[in-house]
Amino acid sequence: MATVVEGKTPTDTFKNSAILAQHTEQLGYQRYWLAEHHNMISVASSATAVLIGHIAGQTKTIRVGSGGVMLPNHSPLIVAEQFGTLATLYPDRIDLGLGRAPGTDQLTAMEIRGERFAAPHNFPQDILKLQRYLSNNNSESKVRAIPGEGTEVPIWILGSSTESAHLAASYGLPYAFASHFAPAYFLEAITIYRQNFRPSAYLKEPYVMSCVNVIAADTDEEAERLSSSLKQAFLGIVTNKRKLLQPPVDNMDEIWDMMEEEAVNQMLAISFIGGPEKLSTQLKSFLAQTQIDEIMITSNIYDQDAKLYSHQLFAEIVKRG
Repeated sequence: MATVVEGKTPTDTFKNSAILAQHTEQLGYQRYWLAEHHNMISVASSATAVLIGHIAGQTKTIRVGSGGVMLPNHSPLIVAEQFGTLATLYPDRIDLGLGRAPGTDQLTAMEIRGERFAAPHNFPQDILKLQRYLSNNNSESKVRAIPGEGTEVPIWILGSSTESAHLAASYGLPYAFASHFAPAYFLEAITIYRQNFRPSAYLKEPYVMSCVNVIAADTDEEAERLSSSLKQAFLGIVTNKRKLLQPPVDNMDEIWDMMEEEAVNQMLAISFIGGPEKLSTQLKSFLAQTQIDEIMITSNIYDQDAKLYSHQLFAEIVKRG
């Protein structure tokens, strides 16, 4: 997410997002994804394809994509044209992660979808349309994605429930799970995906990515302090009192009550917060338990320098094994 922090603007966010992408590229990270959200004061990635183009243009090798595009908000043809344009500008560097949620509240979703809001859910069929538009097999069709046709932009299914696991498995597509905010269904979902996976022209074996929260610092204490910004953000979700990303505080007990703390901690159950030793132990345990193929991190850290350093520390932990 292109997070807007207290005291800053979306302009600052876009500059810092590019700096983070360049930084992570140098550290050896393989992907940089942006999530579509609407009507959220702290998230500036509503025009996701536009921002993906900005980040891809500011980097050289890292793959840039959507985590994800909320497909029910869009015509599959328009998505194919947008991502086909991106793939033409930045060959072999664009990913297309797809989600079925609106990425916003119901009132805003009605504004986005208009008369289509009450239409039957066509997410599975729209994925097939997208695949066709992006393939060479569509060259004889009366409706074509130009540019886009033949780019074969890799498609991922995103999910936070077991329903998405069944879909990703039946279509033989890679599966990215939002365990950074929906940990309750994670293990069940990836089990369903693996057990029901059908090989396809796109993927021969199941491939699971897990997105997790990571806040790394030199000490456990400093990481915990930095994580209070993340916890305040999730408290805003729980209480429906959303704000720009807030500065860290020394004592969350002055902000939340016991029930709010429990609700936030449930949502953040799959989070890696601490110094290098603690994170190394947690990561090894997590990988042994889940056997995931790839891990993606999101780091809601207020200070940009601390955020860059957190990504550096995590990269060092991964490389050490």
